[in-house]
Amino acid sequence: MSDPGYTVMGVGESAAPVRDDEETAAGADLELSADEVRRITLYAQGFLGAGARRGGVTGVVRRVGAVQLDTISVLARSHELVAYARLGPVGRDTVEKAYWPAKKPTTFEYWAHAACILPIADWPYYAMRRRAITARGQRWHKVSEDTCEQVLARLREEGPLTATQLGGAKAGGPWWDWSEVKIAAEWLLDTGRAVCVRRTGWRRVYDLPERVVPAELREHEPSDAECLSYLAGTAARALGVATHADFVEYLRLNEIGLRIRSGPALDEAAAAAGLIPVTVPGGKRPVSAWADPAALDWLSSGGRGTHRTTLLSPFDSLIWDRKRTLRMFGYRHLFEPYVPKEKRERGYFTMPLLAGGRIVGWVDPGREGKTLVARNVSIEKPAAVAPMARALTEAAQWVGCSNVATERIQPPALAQPLANALRALGA
Repeated sequence: MSDPGYTVMGVGESAAPVRDDEETAAGADLELSADEVRRITLYAQGFLGAGARRGGVTGVVRRVGAVQLDTISVLARSHELVAYARLGPVGRDTVEKAYWPAKKPTTFEYWAHAACILPIADWPYYAMRRRAITARGQRWHKVSEDTCEQVLARLREEGPLTATQLGGAKAGGPWWDWSEVKIAAEWLLDTGRAVCVRRTGWRRVYDLPERVVPAELREHEPSDAECLSYLAGTAARALGVATHADFVEYLRLNEIGLRIRSGPALDEAAAAAGLIPVTVPGGKRPVSAWADPAALDWLSSGGRGTHRTTLLSPFDSLIWDRKRTLRMFGYRHLFEPYVPKEKRERGYFTMPLLAGGRIVGWVDPGREGKTLVARNVSIEKPAAVAPMARALTEAAQWVGCSNVATERIQPPALAQPLANALRALGA
């Protein structure tokens, strides 16, 4: 197959009108349609446009600003799926090495939307969050400063260490019962006195910022206002266009010691970041938002490109915000691993199907040996059968499976067409 994951924008994807640059420069609000917002977001997230795959995995991290980490692994871990969804079947070892290179770090782990992989260049601008966490103080897990100093001393003397190497991650009780050294290491990470720039066997490797964060980044100490402006720019570039609520949700600016919700602070930050004021469709009336100038330029030039056809991790940044996802795609996102099996509506690890710039179905996948098993599949309409078959086949090949098996198909009338499409692709 020759890159089955990309399709050229079709008849239903209208080109954007050319916009007046003088009006934009003057600061007058531009009104974007729901379709324009959707396409700008797909472009910004790396699912549409000629430059979607530029820069490889590190380019993906820079583009989306934050790649969420999670322990659940079905086809692969979520951070691998995020890169795959945008780049296609790049080698999984290549993905891991790009996230955590052995020599010069390009990323670090910290709290953003959740625990995330972040570009190392963003280190100074998470100082606002580090300061807020320090001011808030420890919460559920408590540890003495003496233990923290002991951990720092070990890192200085012995180099980067995992929690196991420091003395064990658990205290012997339930899974949340961390050992003192694990609590200390995490508190040092939260407050910036330690840093994680790589993992080994899914274990964080703790290190000292002075050893791995470039001096020019460590020495730069932006104010909270400068941090907020930078992060507002990060969110807007990742989404293309963002309302106040979008800013807050994308990088969780109202959590972990921060209480930024809306209003003048966000508007000032967005203006300082060079974003363009726009209006976008809201519930009952248009609402104010801010757009990335580069995304508006792309839209003004016609907004054309190729669409990625792929399965999305439930932790993909395209669908982090469930309200925005419902508004943009008409798709109700569900995540049910912690729901009792008999009460799940869709499945353990439901992956939406993105095709032609729309979410047109979903699948709950699993693996049995060399078989990718689509346990529960929903296909929106007959035209989505072929994209579902391509997405399943490509995903199976990427994770080393030689065939695809299906179980429950909704609606049942599309079960045979899907089987035929899979067979035609050699799955």
